Amino acid sequence: MTPLAELARRAFAAGLAAVNPRAVMEKLEFLPEGFRFGGHTFAPAGKLVVVAVGKAGATMAGAFLGRCPRPADEVFIYVPYGSPVPAAVAPYTRFGSHPGVAPENAVQTAALLELLSGLHPADGVVLLLSGGASALLSLPLPGLEIDVLDRLTGELLRRGASIYQLNTVRKHLSLALGGRLAARCPGMLFTLVLADVPLPELHMVGSGPTLADPTTRLEALAVLERFGLIEEFPAAVAFLHQPAWETPKPGDPALGRSITKLLGSNGEALTAVARELAAEGFRVQLLTRFLRGEARSVGRLLGAMVAAASPGAAFLAGGETTVQVRGSGVGGRNLELALAASLPLAGHEHRCLLAAATDGKDGTSPAAGAVVDGQTLQRALKAGRDPLVALEKNDAWGFFVGQPEAIVTGPTGTNVADLVIALVAPRPAETVPRRARTLGLPVLASSGATKPPGGGR
Repeated sequence: MTPLAELARRAFAAGLAAVNPRAVMEKLEFLPEGFRFGGHTFAPAGKLVVVAVGKAGATMAGAFLGRCPRPADEVFIYVPYGSPVPAAVAPYTRFGSHPGVAPENAVQTAALLELLSGLHPADGVVLLLSGGASALLSLPLPGLEIDVLDRLTGELLRRGASIYQLNTVRKHLSLALGGRLAARCPGMLFTLVLADVPLPELHMVGSGPTLADPTTRLEALAVLERFGLIEEFPAAVAFLHQPAWETPKPGDPALGRSITKLLGSNGEALTAVARELAAEGFRVQLLTRFLRGEARSVGRLLGAMVAAASPGAAFLAGGETTVQVRGSGVGGRNLELALAASLPLAGHEHRCLLAAATDGKDGTSPAAGAVVDGQTLQRALKAGRDPLVALEKNDAWGFFVGQPEAIVTGPTGTNVADLVIALVAPRPAETVPRRARTLGLPVLASSGATKPPGGGR
């Protein structure tokens, strides 16, 4: 890969560092009895209970407990299998399935609800919430089987449902989502959110277990109808027809003791990326923090835009695309976006595009994403790989595995959705960034191709 692509990787790493739980936890003003944040002081007279749920749950808990001078009376950490867990919080950590739903998810969620419902009004709960909590907290409504939630989640994902659509359904079929967790807690509850969704949709992070739910069961029904799932899931449809199972709405007194504040988002990550690139002389343009759409269509559009852009341009985007699964390959939305972008970029030198998940896990692959440039297709064809066949089979990982484009980080301990970084070298004859030139690196020096860990198919 060119030094320009290496710069894109370095910028991505800077974005990750900006939203590392240790970094975002520095926003809190810790006090002997608690902390102050967002104009609120949290210092419960009774017990201090620390709960962390989501992909960044263990790392957030480790950062919080490491800085909070007041010892916690109870600690409950709940993360997906394979999440990074600091040694200090390992004794308090439980695991569940993600994105699918398994029986242990119901067991762990029931245990959390039991803990919270047994507290007293003087007690206080700090909930450290991050993306991935929706699946973890999928305790089905009474009479609804866990395997129904699992199959329904899988079908919605396979058919390309957005996170908004998916979580609208999840909220209305689980006892802990859509504000229901807060409604079960008699103590004060302060939720700190590391967001993997846009700010106006904060209630969608982890399906908003402590926030009033602006979505309705009728909207959830409309999602099932939109994806042709009404007849396939009659049990879920039956619950969505019952007004008694509507989620708590804004103004519900059951949520009156719950405060939710944003602790970190892709805004900080994109700012750090922009700072890194501006230092290298790029003209940085933020396209959007709300990137959506089908990955391959977005990738082709962005690739064409980068191919036509002028020297020195840098384009950034944050958000989350979707994939409509048509084949049986291995991949993810970022890999598919990057693969699609490589088509219009083919033959355009001194340009690259990176798409990667900040949590380090893209779809069913072991990668976070990929960075492609004008030579990606040429390298792939030499390796006997056809990009159109890979797209048709949804096998973007099969296309990138073992190639220098693959980005394999492992679980990062944070989660603020996906980042896209697209670069055009400052001058057509130049691919070495300013900082690299000061180190005497040669033009078009290759970083070498190593086979990423995790293997292929």
